[in-house]
Amino acid sequence: MTTATETPLPAVTRLIATDLDGTLLRDDKTLSARTVAALAAAEEAGIEVFFVTGRPARWMDVVRAHVQSHGTAICANGAVVTDLRTEGELLSVRPLERDAALHVVRTLREAAPGTSFAVELTTGINYEPSYPPFHLDPGAAVAIAEKLLHEDAPGSGAPVLKLLAHHSELAPDAFLALARTAAGDRAAFTRSSPSALLEVSGLGVSKATTLEACCAERGIAAAEVVAFGDMPNDVEMLSWAGASFAMGNAHPAAVAAATGRTTTNEEDGVAVVIERILAARAERR
Repeated sequence: MTTATETPLPAVTRLIATDLDGTLLRDDKTLSARTVAALAAAEEAGIEVFFVTGRPARWMDVVRAHVQSHGTAICANGAVVTDLRTEGELLSVRPLERDAALHVVRTLREAAPGTSFAVELTTGINYEPSYPPFHLDPGAAVAIAEKLLHEDAPGSGAPVLKLLAHHSELAPDAFLALARTAAGDRAAFTRSSPSALLEVSGLGVSKATTLEACCAERGIAAAEVVAFGDMPNDVEMLSWAGASFAMGNAHPAAVAAATGRTTTNEEDGVAVVIERILAARAERR
């Protein structure tokens, strides 16, 4: 694994795709002045910056003030594309079908007793009584997952973006492996939390597949993309991009998937690479 200063960069960088938590954001969920300046400089140089995160669109205020000419964000691990220059407008949605979500619920209840669930909809999140409460979403409905996923008529409910599965005793990576074995044929499983919290999307939905579609719309090839991430939900994106960097604080799976490694999120690891990209561009002129 090469470092931020050794990893080859694309001959032409047209798009930067960066995760947020543990990557672009510091541990206190803020952006450093150096990172803000690097993002602005990239945009000024004509490089699109995509925020690609497991967060729902409603939790994007942490970066909304730093959007420049481009405001595209891929949220909920690829289930949603939104323009941060608007007030939460969803440009596209790739839902988890409710029958698949119910299958996952039934399967994990049997395979991992003690699992509790939350359901992330386009309208917000709801969760089971035993699920760790969401203090950022005080208006959530609380009920068993089967009730939260019930529709009076097919298609009458809001689209499901993610199913969240939490276990208080299993090790995070062991829980992920168990879930993929038990129900990986019906949905996509990943994780981004340090706890045993799984994020379940529609089959084939990931940061990478949605980023690839967004790039195709713009005529941008994978070889022209530089990506950053730190957790298992970044693995596919790091593997797809022409150049990719795992953070110094990254999970081993992200490190293995990336073409290089940068410093930690607390050490402005994304900005370090962006500055290098811009310096290389200036040298070629």
